[in-house]
Amino acid sequence: MTAARRGGVAGPVSGGGQGWRKRPRRVAGVALPADDRLARELLDGLAEAVVTVDPAGVVTLVNAMAAELLPELTPGVVLAGCRVSALAEAARDGADTFEAEHLGRRLRGLRRGLAGERGAWYVRDVTEEHARTDALLTERSRTAFLAQAGSRLGLSLHRDQTLRAAVALPVPYLADVAVVVHRPPPPAEDEPHWTRYATGDSGPTTGVVGWRTVESVPGLVEALDGDLTAPSPWLDAELADLAEVLPADFGRPGTVLISPMPSAGGPAGALVLARRPDRAGFDQREIALAREFAGRAGAALAAAELYGEQTHLARVLQNSLLPPELPRLAGMTLAGGYRAAGDSLRIGGDFYDLFPTGDGGLFALGDVCGKGVGAAVLTGRVRQSLQTLRLVEQRPRELMELLNRALLDAPGAAARAQFTTLLLGTLSRQPDGGLLVRMAGGGHPAPLVVRAGGGIDAVRVGGMPVGALTAARFAEVEVRLAPGDLLLAYTDGVTEARGGPTEPAMFGDDRLRQALASGTGLPPAALVDRVLQLVDEWLDGQPHDDIAMLAVAAA
Repeated sequence: MTAARRGGVAGPVSGGGQGWRKRPRRVAGVALPADDRLARELLDGLAEAVVTVDPAGVVTLVNAMAAELLPELTPGVVLAGCRVSALAEAARDGADTFEAEHLGRRLRGLRRGLAGERGAWYVRDVTEEHARTDALLTERSRTAFLAQAGSRLGLSLHRDQTLRAAVALPVPYLADVAVVVHRPPPPAEDEPHWTRYATGDSGPTTGVVGWRTVESVPGLVEALDGDLTAPSPWLDAELADLAEVLPADFGRPGTVLISPMPSAGGPAGALVLARRPDRAGFDQREIALAREFAGRAGAALAAAELYGEQTHLARVLQNSLLPPELPRLAGMTLAGGYRAAGDSLRIGGDFYDLFPTGDGGLFALGDVCGKGVGAAVLTGRVRQSLQTLRLVEQRPRELMELLNRALLDAPGAAARAQFTTLLLGTLSRQPDGGLLVRMAGGGHPAPLVVRAGGGIDAVRVGGMPVGALTAARFAEVEVRLAPGDLLLAYTDGVTEARGGPTEPAMFGDDRLRQALASGTGLPPAALVDRVLQLVDEWLDGQPHDDIAMLAVAAA
């Protein structure tokens, strides 16, 4: 439609062989000028088609826009029998509106009554309006799809769950079947794997596909290699090429679209979308949408793989750093208790160890400064050093001096500026059934002795933290445990636990002593459990520092 037709003066108005009389006339209640030329210019200048009919339904007037949009209508044509089917049907049914496609345009008509039982139809070309509405609806649908995809893909950090979401989301919105072809992470075999979901499936399925099949599908190898060229529909898909990854009853696909799944660490896989022959092919908007979805799925899959690697490493680290199961030592009973500040990893900077010796055992209980993975790494270094150094030295103070030197000589020790408070002690059986405990201190809280008679004594050891200074000084004391006595060594995570029924306060030394006094006579395991329970109740779910305890008593 030309600009002149839309907004300016057009050709003449057809009048059905009747001249315009020199008196005012009306169209839709509006008085027309008596001048024929001016009246024609006004009607032909309208941006909508105007068709008038007499009481018998015969067309009497067609303006220029009507002649362009509805060339089948001329004066003298019976409207109810004209070749504009939607308008003819509206005339027969007495309807006042119609909307239909005609000659490739979308038309919308409205009927108004005129004087003398005549009528006028006003018809507008709403093709562009419909196109804008359709484009808006399409964009809203696209935005909603990507929002849902982002939410679903971001909900899981598990690799398999991410793969299932990546194939379930595009069906049926983008395709009748979706397949992700990917390489599994080590140590799995190098053969490509696939995850698939199709319309009507109860859930995604998985399998392994051979490299020969992958290479036979045009564009699949390139997508797996991370080729970021714009994806394009594959119109010549053969069943033999994709049969291994498509459902058995899918048949020959009509259109296939393959998109790479890029990620920051390299290609995460390839997304294969297939439509049945009775469904239209992918248009440019759908291709762009598929590529954007594949990119988001690739990023989510890469994030899940990275999380899986970190979880595996954390699990390995956790298994190596969790407190050991205490060995049995003749003539004595021992128990340990542990709570890590980082509950997700269950590892931290507090630790205890026990090593059998010829006449008893050697124990260690320490607290590395800091918490979390960084503290856990230093914990592992301290424990491994003790494992080695105890083979050449078992006297507590001398062993602590060797450990201090070993930690300071480690690469990067000065840059880390970390240290450890530590208790090292030997346990020796005595003829009377008691125990002799010789302890060296490295700036650690004083252990407590719960006497069989009910008293509680603090063993002041002192000393300086290990791994802080080359000239650090360490102290050593001896304490005897009679039958029925119990020694409890602990880290400051016990006394510094902040909680309480009202305002936050530390658990403190007094509450710890009360807990031990009320548990006089309990075996080491029961007493440790009691203290941990009271600390947990005091914390009431609040964050806390690492906690470690070691209790020993004569058997």
